[in-house]
Amino acid sequence: MRATLLTTAALVVLGAAGAAAAQGAGQNPVVLMKTNMGEVKIELFADKAPETVKNFLKYSEDKFYDGTIFHRVIDNFMIQGGGFTPDMEQKKTRAPIKNEARTDVPNERGTLAMARTGDPHSATAQFFINVKDNAFLNHKDKTRRGYGYCVFGKVVEGMDVVDKIKKVPTKKVYVHGNVPVKPVIIQSVRKVEN
Repeated sequence: MRATLLTTAALVVLGAAGAAAAQGAGQNPVVLMKTNMGEVKIELFADKAPETVKNFLKYSEDKFYDGTIFHRVIDNFMIQGGGFTPDMEQKKTRAPIKNEARTDVPNERGTLAMARTGDPHSATAQFFINVKDNAFLNHKDKTRRGYGYCVFGKVVEGMDVVDKIKKVPTKKVYVHGNVPVKPVIIQSVRKVEN
């Protein structure tokens, strides 16, 4: 009982400074995505989707995203990238990850989410940035239809660049629709100090 009272008293003494220090210790990582159309800074939600963020950072550290493109661009929906080279060759990825989609992390404008197939747990390296609120992509339940798409970050700087990308002219390439006529290249994705 005495230890509890001392701990509580210590917390009261620490006040806002202690709370700020505790919050600083758990800060989310930030990455800088450089493209041929500008730079985008993204906070990754390690506190909400830890395995997804770990997966994304590993691809980033391995320089997997360097030289890939935004291969699917749909104005008023999203821009998708991270899996194809400019000649539309799909890159080999690691094994898929578990879908960490949550009801409290919606697919809103500016959020970063994992792309996947119809299998909820099929995401590997590809991601998309929502250019508008896309509630129909949100997690509803753990059924195949209701699982949704895992949001694991948010653009904190450079949404103007995303808005430029969403407006580029697109075409069909083989079976792929909405491919930018002029490649939108991801030059690098690197973790930065925040």
